[in-house]
Amino acid sequence: MRVMKRVMAAAVAFALLFTFIPGESSAATPYQGYIWSTKGRDVASINGYMYKQSIDGFGMPSGAFNAPEDVFIADDKSVYVVDTGNSRIVQLDSSLQYVRTIGDSEGDGVLSEPKGVYVTPDGTIYVADTKNGRIVLFDKNGKYLKQFGKPDSPLIGDTFSYSPSKLLVDKRGYMFVVSDGNTQGLLQIDKKGAFKGFYGANHIGFSWGRLLRNMFATDAQKSQMATIKPLEFSNAVLDNEGFIFTTTLGTETTQIKRLSPVGVDTIGGNRQFGDRWSNGPFMVSSFIDVAVDSNGIFTGLDLQTGKVFQYDKLGNMLFAFGGIGEQNGLFVTPSALAESSDGTIFVADKGRNRIDLFRTTPFALLVQKAAALYVDGRYDEAESLWNEVLRENANYELAYLAIGKSLYKAERYKEAMSYFKLANSRGDYSVAFKEYRKEYMRDHFFSICLILVGAIILLRYLIPWVWRLVARRIRTKRPNHGAQQGGGIPQ
Repeated sequence: MRVMKRVMAAAVAFALLFTFIPGESSAATPYQGYIWSTKGRDVASINGYMYKQSIDGFGMPSGAFNAPEDVFIADDKSVYVVDTGNSRIVQLDSSLQYVRTIGDSEGDGVLSEPKGVYVTPDGTIYVADTKNGRIVLFDKNGKYLKQFGKPDSPLIGDTFSYSPSKLLVDKRGYMFVVSDGNTQGLLQIDKKGAFKGFYGANHIGFSWGRLLRNMFATDAQKSQMATIKPLEFSNAVLDNEGFIFTTTLGTETTQIKRLSPVGVDTIGGNRQFGDRWSNGPFMVSSFIDVAVDSNGIFTGLDLQTGKVFQYDKLGNMLFAFGGIGEQNGLFVTPSALAESSDGTIFVADKGRNRIDLFRTTPFALLVQKAAALYVDGRYDEAESLWNEVLRENANYELAYLAIGKSLYKAERYKEAMSYFKLANSRGDYSVAFKEYRKEYMRDHFFSICLILVGAIILLRYLIPWVWRLVARRIRTKRPNHGAQQGGGIPQ
């Protein structure tokens, strides 16, 4: 009996243990995964990213972080944290162990509230030293090299307020700098510090009201009107193909752009990124940073909602996660993000003085692999993967679209129409229907010809003959009918 009691007690203990151990989905995700449908509805989806851990500097020789404004992952997987509140850069290795602190020593390299960092493949560290109004260069060991102050150019002018906050460096050594308050685009500065012009400025949208005011307002009235200026960039990053991704605050569409070498947005379509609010406090998404992986999948960080949104190279939404809150996986004041080569997302939360890490789920890896094949036009290879996605999540609309593309390419137009209908893609459905109609006409040409010949015979000979026959019978009946009406006695 004692043995039985012990066995039962152990069983109960194990049951309670497993009851109170939180599962991965409930403990690590205080947010609901979802995607946006083509009808503008949020559709529940499996989470693509799970909270992994946080780095706050405690227990490191550097000490605690204070209001970090940026995070950068170098080619050697080193992590650079812009610890703005402490006016320094903290370098970690690929295992997130402390390496060194940069910019906190006395001398020419001392920083003052920096906001951005970029590390080139050779290890040179570029820092946007915001409060000092300069770009500072350090070598791979953190030793000060040189600095670039405000560029001297008549194109800028003496009144230009130079406040570098973010930057990137292309393969030529040109720096593309985001300057707070600048609405003319990114500043291009060559490796010698010479100004080469503005790049990729946002455009002012068309407004009928502004057009009418300009047409009918007097010069005095025009002088009193506020000048409409383009919106400024909040961040800029470089992808593997040499395209520059930018983010913009305060606009309803094209908050994220992929700029070509001539400054043209190649995502196109006047897309709306982030959440689509019809009411509530967050009417306009405010993206403050973006990261791009080797397949062109880009991930944006929205300051307003505290959410992270991921898109494929064509701008189709893949995942959304995060939010505002105090739980792990949520943010207080997110400020920047980066993505490592293994897909881990790093999000700087200056409101909580730390960096949060999110890992990919198996579902995310499946979707991303399928999306990469889909974007490359390898629809048949991606079809099996998209079918797996649908087995995991039957509401994933992009999978229906991708499978429809694969079926269309295989000239299975009728099946493609069914998938395009499920994907709510009217344009693709119409194209598939047009091809299906051609195919149907070709396969049933003889039958259609017989029907047409029969219809012609029916209309040309049979119907007129029947009509004449009916008319003749009506005429033969009329005299008898008239005689009966006149009261005559039949003979």
